[in-house]
Amino acid sequence: MSGKGAPELTVKNCQDLRVAVVAAQWHQQVMDGLVDGALRALGELGIDEPTVLRVPGSFELPVVAKVLADRGYDAIVALGVVIRGGTPHFDYVCQGVTQGLTDVAVRSGVPIGFGVLTCDDDEQALARAGLPHSSEDKGHEAVTAAVATATTLRTVAEPWR
Repeated sequence: MSGKGAPELTVKNCQDLRVAVVAAQWHQQVMDGLVDGALRALGELGIDEPTVLRVPGSFELPVVAKVLADRGYDAIVALGVVIRGGTPHFDYVCQGVTQGLTDVAVRSGVPIGFGVLTCDDDEQALARAGLPHSSEDKGHEAVTAAVATATTLRTVAEPWR
């Protein structure tokens, strides 16, 4: 399973961060699990009022992430799911989303939690969606990674913290 070797992250002093969650709408059951996991993680971190936006599909995540980064968010969490079909469409969407989100993060300096599932089938997506029967919770993990990176960046910008 892909979760093997994941670090145990401890995140502190992050309650004041402005965090946005951008989630696709395709594959509603999987997306509901990812969003619920993300919101649970934010609540555990004491971030009580995140911005939550929905977009049609995963391909639309980078443009919204860019606007949020430009508007001063400290961290962004991108959630989506792309399931392999019988055409190259899967490869193009996965590559575009990954490159787009990477480009936004590197150019803006705003960390983006990558919660975009790229799966061969529905079963793999459901296993990672953070649902009661899932083996992984990628929405929760994406939040933790983004917020941990934002707090790390804060120490670079303000070394006295």
